[in-house]
Amino acid sequence: MKKRMDIHELSRRDFIRHATCAALGTLASSHMIRDLRIMNAAAQLADPSDYKALICIFLAGGNDANNLIVPSIPSEYDNYAAIRGDSLAIPRGNLLLLDGSYAPLNSDGHEYGLHPSCSGLHTLFGEGKLALLLNAGTLMYPITSAQYKNKSVAVPPQLFSHSDQIMQWQTSILDQPARTGWGGRMADLLNTLQPDAKISLSVTLAGANTFEVGNVVSQYAVSTSGAVTLTGVTGARLQAMKDVLGLSYPNMQEQAYSTVMAHSIAASELLNAAIAPSASTTWTTPFPTSSLGQQLRMVARVIAAREALSMKRQIFFCQAGGYDTHANQTSAQDVTTGAHANLLGELSNSMFAFQRALEQIATTFPGEDGTLGSKVTSFTASDFGRTFPANGSGSDHGWGSHHLIMGGAVQGRKTYGTFPVLAVNGPDDTSTGRWIPRVSVDQYSATLAKWFGVGASEIPVVFPNVGRFSTADLGFMG
Repeated sequence: MKKRMDIHELSRRDFIRHATCAALGTLASSHMIRDLRIMNAAAQLADPSDYKALICIFLAGGNDANNLIVPSIPSEYDNYAAIRGDSLAIPRGNLLLLDGSYAPLNSDGHEYGLHPSCSGLHTLFGEGKLALLLNAGTLMYPITSAQYKNKSVAVPPQLFSHSDQIMQWQTSILDQPARTGWGGRMADLLNTLQPDAKISLSVTLAGANTFEVGNVVSQYAVSTSGAVTLTGVTGARLQAMKDVLGLSYPNMQEQAYSTVMAHSIAASELLNAAIAPSASTTWTTPFPTSSLGQQLRMVARVIAAREALSMKRQIFFCQAGGYDTHANQTSAQDVTTGAHANLLGELSNSMFAFQRALEQIATTFPGEDGTLGSKVTSFTASDFGRTFPANGSGSDHGWGSHHLIMGGAVQGRKTYGTFPVLAVNGPDDTSTGRWIPRVSVDQYSATLAKWFGVGASEIPVVFPNVGRFSTADLGFMG
């Protein structure tokens, strides 16, 4: 009896937390036969010898991309500065211009500059490892400003609401309650490519999220220092717990409890052992000590251990908060500094360090063949964009926004999508400086999914509404 009491000393809350965020989760049970059939069919969709990883970097709060990518042609810049006003407009002389050797390889009739805090992104763009996606957002159907104003075409429910737009971005299902995220649905499809995987295909560095919720594959939570473990349970106490969990229990709930806990402990030990060799690595480009920097550092370490973990596909979720900049977005003394500049600097430095880490792993770690940089793609997502006019010292909730796609397989140093006409009540505006997206989340995500290995016939399974739009491939992936 004493051994059983040891198990029940763990609270129900602890059990649920570890079962959902730290369990092995690779083959969570599902009663949905349809999903199992889809998984079996999908096993033939991708080359099982080819590793790929996809990293979602979610900018929580709604990033003001109007100051991330700025028009730099003098006439367009003057219009930008007049509407944004002194409290938000970045001086043209401070922009990191995309001209000369950094100019986009395609021409859309505009010229751009990046926020001065984004020197790392500027460098990656010039190297062809970064692409810019313009004016993307949640859409039910393609829609014009006139259709929006006369309400002749349906729009996503609860526009401009944080929780609703996060859900819609991460599920890519807008017209009905969604039980899974598009990352989770991809994981369900491709999970059979790696029958010997030691951990889940879906790894989160930022806790539970909707993006990675699947019917079959569960999220596996990892902290910036390694696998999530049972606090204070080590040595003899840990071995005693393993012994107890290995017993057979007549009660189904107790048996399920012990199985999940045993998987959780095993996964934690496997992961921590696999990433141990990279613990002392001196990264040629140091990672920022910020939350996002350390999340991406751990992602790099897990990717470096992919062979030891028998992984062929991995999906990671990272998140940086603070982007809900209603006030004090810039410094009153210098608009190139302040809260938003700090956020963009963290994003730029973290993404730059991560790409350099992949390149370092590819050329200096044992067993690597130099190709890792082209097997990993990172992309940004956010609740929504923000209003183009200032609200005083900040900006309000918007709709369409600009995004970043990074990696060796990206068709970089190019722009995709259509830059909005920067005019309040103009052809791209709802009427208050909220840009109507010209690219849907479905198209953005489906392009990434195709590269990741989801076959053309299965793209509509992951993105049920993508057929409403002109293309499911925006062309930014090789």
